[in-house]
Amino acid sequence: MDICKIPENASKCSVNTMECFMVLSTQAQKISIATLCGLFGTLCIFENSLVLYLIFSSPGTRRKPSYLFISSLALADILASIIFVCSFVNFHVFNETSFSKEMFLLQLGGVNTSFSASLSSLLLTAVDRYICISRPSEYKLLMTRKRAWTALGVLWVTCAAMASLPLLGWNCCTLNSTCSELFPFVDGHYLSSWICVVMVLLGCIVYTYAHVLWRAHRHVAYMENHQVQVGKQSARMRMDVMLAKTLVMVLAVLVLCWSPVLILMIYSIFAKLSNHLRKVFAFCSTLCLLNSMVNPIIYALRSKELYSSLRTVFSRFRRQLKASEDSPEAESTHKSSMIET
Repeated sequence: MDICKIPENASKCSVNTMECFMVLSTQAQKISIATLCGLFGTLCIFENSLVLYLIFSSPGTRRKPSYLFISSLALADILASIIFVCSFVNFHVFNETSFSKEMFLLQLGGVNTSFSASLSSLLLTAVDRYICISRPSEYKLLMTRKRAWTALGVLWVTCAAMASLPLLGWNCCTLNSTCSELFPFVDGHYLSSWICVVMVLLGCIVYTYAHVLWRAHRHVAYMENHQVQVGKQSARMRMDVMLAKTLVMVLAVLVLCWSPVLILMIYSIFAKLSNHLRKVFAFCSTLCLLNSMVNPIIYALRSKELYSSLRTVFSRFRRQLKASEDSPEAESTHKSSMIET
């Protein structure tokens, strides 16, 4: 039986109604959510920061449009982790309601922008891989760094504009419309529109990668049937196919992590949610952090360039550590300790 009745229109819309969305009723549930957010968020920030460092510290990767799109994905995951963990834990664990409606919608807009940019970056990467494999001879002319930066700029501006609509007035308090059962102050029609956009993006990504894998399979079969001599172009094509397969793994993880959240969002549009389902939604939301945490691991294991850069960084760190241990200061300290002994 529901403890709180979710407000349906602006006449019942106030900051006090936010307590109805705080569905974690026991201390164990709050500790679990805080632990998951802290663990996934910390690892996500560390791993994606490492990916950005590996990409921009190497001239060979930071000049390629493919890695610019991956950098955008990593940056979006970092921002999503920071904003999501802070706002989610503050709301569900500490039950903070002192901030205003505008502040809550601003935080929600930040999370929305970051996750939308993450998904859109995957779409740009899919398009990049499709052009690279379908038209390899024209790839460098079609996908320049200037066009890549322009596409990323349009991406982030569009995501931020869409996410700011509730703050600018498209919310159930201002419109006196039906409120969402999952998010305070969010208009039901806006949530439906956002779900539609996400589903369209996912469909476009799946469709594009299906063509990428189909062309990659045809290319590999052609090389095997005609016994094409391995050369520079063939090696480059194999690297592109490897990267495409890597990003398909990223997409698979994305779908698995986001499916429970999207299913519950869609269900909330057509039916009333019980407190139990809203608790399930709160825990499923942490899977979005898990997705952002797993992506860099896939890059490191599957991308030869990033893996090589990672090994170089670790080798350099070990040499510096060994040099510091073999320095005269360390040797004199060791001798003095031996004399005292």
